[in-house]
Amino acid sequence: MGRFLSRDKLEGFEKYKYNSIDTSILSNYVMHPFWNWCVQYCPPWVAPNLLTFTGFLLTVLNFLLFSYYDYGFHALTEENITGDSIPWWVWAVSAVNIFVAYTLDGIDGKQARRTGTSGPLGELFDHGLDSYSTVLIPTCLYSIFGRDELSPLRFFFVIWNIFINFYLTHWEKYNTGVMFLPWGYDFTMIGSCLLLLVTSVIGPEAWHVTLPGGITPGIVFEIILYFSAMLTSQTVILWNIYKSYRDRTGKMRTFTEAMRPLVPVVIFFALSTIWALYSPTDIVNRGPRLFYILTGTIFSNINCRLIVSQMSDTRCEAFNGLLIPYALVMGIVFYFHVSPMTELLLLAVLCLACSIAHIYYGTKVVQEMCEHFKINCFHIKPKIK
Repeated sequence: MGRFLSRDKLEGFEKYKYNSIDTSILSNYVMHPFWNWCVQYCPPWVAPNLLTFTGFLLTVLNFLLFSYYDYGFHALTEENITGDSIPWWVWAVSAVNIFVAYTLDGIDGKQARRTGTSGPLGELFDHGLDSYSTVLIPTCLYSIFGRDELSPLRFFFVIWNIFINFYLTHWEKYNTGVMFLPWGYDFTMIGSCLLLLVTSVIGPEAWHVTLPGGITPGIVFEIILYFSAMLTSQTVILWNIYKSYRDRTGKMRTFTEAMRPLVPVVIFFALSTIWALYSPTDIVNRGPRLFYILTGTIFSNINCRLIVSQMSDTRCEAFNGLLIPYALVMGIVFYFHVSPMTELLLLAVLCLACSIAHIYYGTKVVQEMCEHFKINCFHIKPKIK
């Protein structure tokens, strides 16, 4: 199994300095003042990574809650439009959980500076868990609209839109050396909280109406996500990378080296899209939640490896090992034209195996970082007087 962090990566982490630019109005004038107020009440013995991990666990709790009450996203279909199968308190609790998670994500860095424990592990830990939340949070929001508003296949591409925006932000930093914090993140988190909170009060059926022009709230939700990504994220990222080359302020990698991080995510997007579109038994409609979490797990692994490379200023991997079992399972499914139950079982086994592999990778990377820097991930060592 070996080690995941080579000597050059660890030496790169030693030289790493956090460099970010945040121009978001919401972040600078609303959220940061709020987080500065909140962090005052955080005990100095609480490790920043503990705050980060607690917030992540709240998003996992939300995912498990909705998995229990709406596993197949049928709760808001036409025959059950009242949404009685999802209690009102689930919407309210999930809204509070996301807001608390968002707040903890906002104060963990401030707590690190406050306690003198800032370092590369905190950023790696934070962004690594965020990459997993890119699938956990959207799937909860999907329950608001359900299959009638947005088919599981269309929502699969909505999730990929979120993945791509998140990944491109780190690809941008890989080439520019600067983390340009996207505007869309803060607005999306606050918007998600409000959407869930309003749903708990007025009921999910309020979102299942026909708007002028024959469109529905689900379609509006989908369109907003796509267009906001293009306007506030993708175009800005391309401009920042171009400007770093023009002004010679970035890493100045060759074209092939600059594009290298995109190879594994493009391969994965192609593979997952082929499976979703041409599955012999329509696997996305029959097992959407499993398909989404598998996709999110492998994406998170690809993204975490990019984060390690951009923070340590080392060459990014051009291929991800989890794509091998993924492609093998696809080969079995398509070549043997397996039965619906067999394809679903293969999906479940692959999801479990990839989840274990990704958790093992993340755990080992954190352990190796802690060993190298002689720190504890969830505990602040007392300073020697």
